[in-house]
Amino acid sequence: MWNYPEEYDVLVIGAGHAGCEAAHAAARMGAKTLLLTMNLDTIGKMSCNPSIGGTAKGHIVREIDALGGLMGKVADRNSIQFRMLNASKGPAVRSPRSQADKAAYALDMKFRLEQTKNLDIKQGTAESLIVEGQKIVGVATQEGVNYLAKTVVLSSGTFMRGLLHIGQTHFSGGRGGDKAATGLSPSLEALGFELGRLKTGTPPRINRRSIDFSRCEEQPGDEGVVFSYDEPEERMPQVSCYITHTTPETHEVIRKNLHRSPLYGGTIKGVGPRYCPSIEDKVVRFADKERHQIFLEPEGLTTQEVYVNGISSSLPFDVQLEMIHSIVGLEKAEVMRPAYAIEYDYVKSDQITLSLETKKVEG
Repeated sequence: MWNYPEEYDVLVIGAGHAGCEAAHAAARMGAKTLLLTMNLDTIGKMSCNPSIGGTAKGHIVREIDALGGLMGKVADRNSIQFRMLNASKGPAVRSPRSQADKAAYALDMKFRLEQTKNLDIKQGTAESLIVEGQKIVGVATQEGVNYLAKTVVLSSGTFMRGLLHIGQTHFSGGRGGDKAATGLSPSLEALGFELGRLKTGTPPRINRRSIDFSRCEEQPGDEGVVFSYDEPEERMPQVSCYITHTTPETHEVIRKNLHRSPLYGGTIKGVGPRYCPSIEDKVVRFADKERHQIFLEPEGLTTQEVYVNGISSSLPFDVQLEMIHSIVGLEKAEVMRPAYAIEYDYVKSDQITLSLETKKVEG
């Protein structure tokens, strides 16, 4: 292993939402910072729904902005629809939400980070943590480079020993199309950390041209919704989302194929980090409901991909296709990306202090 010739004050592993904000915050505070990511082209990539904010999340984006963060500003600049959820209720529960242009958001986040003083960005896959005397001193990468740092921030998302599930097909990955991080988990376990497994899922993406919008309800955006109260960002052209719903036929397709779901077949052992039920869960738990609402949300202005919000699933692709074609307006929909579930490792939270530093290893 070769030691990179510069030592950093802060090294951040992972360039998703959390990693981008952590690296930006450290650099703005004057710390010499390195943001280490598997792929420079996926900085700020929105793996699941390209939306920002929403119930219980919109206020967090505004708090990040108040602390000098980037997410609110990037969302204001690169979103194609804004809405204020719970607008008819009291101010405490009103929730700003935007539908972002997936590609534009990631490119803008990367560009702003590249311009940030005190921040270096490098492509590399973290393989293990370098610890001396119970103190972190750096990170070893798959590429054969050691990056030395006084403090390491781990923001790995769904990548640590990630395992994707589509029916009874299972394969390693950090998300659809990207490899998993396989070295960090054994490194953490060797240091005495206790890991658990979480799971989450994502719905199919379909081609816009194959949707019958005449059978769906248009959902235009709201005016005057922003995340950042700094200087206003220039807005992208705004578009509508659409609402449709499942049918009794949809629910029957799901029920007769539950035995092929890794979630109900016992293959998936992890639990969800928050309440975000799959369509299988909805049909089983709310068996009395005749239909479930679905939102058709465009993923950007330069793509025809549409995110089918409300039918996250781990069912086999053939079942997904039958399910999609039973939904109002989607009878001839072309599925471009199948839904999948993903299991991944996480570090249990009772192993950190109130400052978020680990109890076992300093730094």
